[in-house]
Amino acid sequence: MTGGGDQGAARVLASFPKTRPAMPPRLQAIYVQQYKENRAGATPAASLSQRLERWLHLQVARDAVGGAPRATLELGAGTLNQPPFEPAAAPYDIVEPFADLYRDAPERGRVRDVFADVTEVPRERRYDRVTSVASLEHICDLPMVLARSAQLLEAGGALRAAIPSEGGLLWRLGWTLTTGLEFRLRHGLDYGDLMRHEHVNTAREIETLVRALFAEVEIRSFGLGRQLSLYRFIAARKPRLEVAAAWEAMFAR
Repeated sequence: MTGGGDQGAARVLASFPKTRPAMPPRLQAIYVQQYKENRAGATPAASLSQRLERWLHLQVARDAVGGAPRATLELGAGTLNQPPFEPAAAPYDIVEPFADLYRDAPERGRVRDVFADVTEVPRERRYDRVTSVASLEHICDLPMVLARSAQLLEAGGALRAAIPSEGGLLWRLGWTLTTGLEFRLRHGLDYGDLMRHEHVNTAREIETLVRALFAEVEIRSFGLGRQLSLYRFIAARKPRLEVAAAWEAMFAR
């Protein structure tokens, strides 16, 4: 069941679960270091990327600023670079399998509960917001994660996700001429190998799944439309719970 008989969604679903391409050994050796440098803006290219990525963080946090505290679950929280944009008073839980990324983060004290996987979140728990910043493109079993997330939303709650425009011309050109070039000069390695390992889902695939799972979907682009953009923001409401249940059964681990 894909929701509304959407054949596009059926084709995308058929590609899951995905298998992550292996990284060359030299890239594996510096993988965690590279991730933390990117998140900390520790190199000129990473610093530029962080400045641009403020758009992602601001879009996701926009609904929470200035209102009543809203319970949030963040998917793929990484080094906790989203909480500084969020109101401090609201309950804030995260899903992040790699404890080394968040353990020493300054914002760790703001996090209520940590889950290594979305399936660990108690089924009776409910959130006003399920958020994600540059993480949905990384998830090999994305339909399962989206299905469980939809079921955790309060009535009237929303999925709010910001993603790179993976698969688009401007996105590829952007990282090739900045982070990719810097990475080759510093390490003598192809940054494309890292991107292929990390970004297993395109922006179009993510949009297709979200549209099949939610009745109301809004999309904004940072650029000249979807195809000539660096980033996209997705806000989705009114989950089709029957679709979520079908996807969960289809991709049960």
